[in-house]
Amino acid sequence: MASDQVYSPTTAPNPGSSCLLIPSQHLSTKRFILKVLQVLMSLVAFILEELVYTCVQCTPLEFFEFVSFAAFLFTLALVIVLSTKLHTKLIPSWVSKMDFVYTSAMALLFLLASIVFAALNGGTALEKSAAVFGFLATAVFLFDVVIFWRTCGHPFCKGEKAAPSNSNLSAAEPPTETEKLNTGAKAVP
Repeated sequence: MASDQVYSPTTAPNPGSSCLLIPSQHLSTKRFILKVLQVLMSLVAFILEELVYTCVQCTPLEFFEFVSFAAFLFTLALVIVLSTKLHTKLIPSWVSKMDFVYTSAMALLFLLASIVFAALNGGTALEKSAAVFGFLATAVFLFDVVIFWRTCGHPFCKGEKAAPSNSNLSAAEPPTETEKLNTGAKAVP
């Protein structure tokens, strides 16, 4: 048909129209899977903790609740930012630093909350399983920090790299003009 010939050469899928940008500069496929696991482990730990209806010592339970919910909520937000075009709205060097600092801090907080909650819970099956998921979430956060460090290095230790160029001029010296522009044009009043 004539209409097929008209539209087929120019109609092509737009590869940049996808909602998810995985892998990207800031998030590899492996780290995306780890981030999703962090969200799921934090959510399960939070749900199990919420199912506990009585507590002997409530402060460790409440601290664990705070950490698990904060980890779930902020990691979900971080996954959305890193896996969509939202990260392009931020300063690129801040994205890596924010990811590294957040993931490291959450690993330490989850470890502390899980240790305290495991040591000072009432001994019910729900409390024990919530603590187990807290330790599993801690392991996933720590593994993500290790993967980040191995693939990207420490974000605060490396200097800003200059953009690659094809010339032999240094970045401090601007190129000199060798010919004048508009040599034959008359000035317009």
